[in-house]
Amino acid sequence: MPRIVVLDYGSGNLRSAERALERVGADVTVTADFDAAAEADGLVVPGVGAFASCMEGLRGVRGPQIIGRRLAGGRPVLGICVGMQVMFEHGVEFGEDTQGCAEWPGVVERIQADVLPHMGWNTVSAPGDSTLFAGLGPDTRFYFVHSFGVRKWVLPESHALTPPRVTWTRHGEDIVAAVENGPLSATQFHPEKSGDAGATVLENWLRSVG
Repeated sequence: MPRIVVLDYGSGNLRSAERALERVGADVTVTADFDAAAEADGLVVPGVGAFASCMEGLRGVRGPQIIGRRLAGGRPVLGICVGMQVMFEHGVEFGEDTQGCAEWPGVVERIQADVLPHMGWNTVSAPGDSTLFAGLGPDTRFYFVHSFGVRKWVLPESHALTPPRVTWTRHGEDIVAAVENGPLSATQFHPEKSGDAGATVLENWLRSVG
């Protein structure tokens, strides 16, 4: 049974994530402890609210260092919602530009859509070789709640030898819905709120944790 830590840094649906992971067979601990988070088989970084406040909370528990250490050692990390957004270089919200964890180049900014937030169930377009979405059809829907996201994301060719697998959704425009990049995976939607489809995503991630 994989040992999973849900990182407690004052943001995110911690107990919902804990229960969802337990349902798919994980041994879950919710903690801010540096060593436990660094050494677990898998780390989940949830997040809700503003990019800046999430980064403040993460820095308070040395979250960027935990994430960086894990990824340097090839140890899996899963970001959820704002927990995905903070993996990027920076976020711009209401004129405030905040430095992120910078594991991926790119900016989180306001979505260009007539209706915000992007809230409710939506389909995604996943690459055929996706691990997270294995076994899920193109009509599968996931639960989103956000007004900011990663738009028109194109990685520079120099970023990595193996380009990340990017999954998209559409709300007014194309928005990144998930990224899979070696040991680092992340979803803009909430798998813990996405019913059976979200459970499948978490199961698929757990299999990659091993």
